[in-house]
Amino acid sequence: MGIADQFKDKAQRLADEAKRKMDEGRDEGGERTQDASEQAAETSRHNRDMARDAATALGERRDR
Repeated sequence: MGIADQFKDKAQRLADEAKRKMDEGRDEGGERTQDASEQAAETSRHNRDMARDAATALGERRDR
């Protein structure tokens, strides 16, 4: 095996590793986006429930 073949093999390994890391990074980014979306939805539900509870409490006070 000559020096050129060694460089070629090393270059191929580095390219494969770079592609694998890029794919892993893409997956992690997707997970972060999903987590942020779920957190935003939960915050929205929580705020909506709080507003509904406040409106109900206000209505009950007016009925007295």
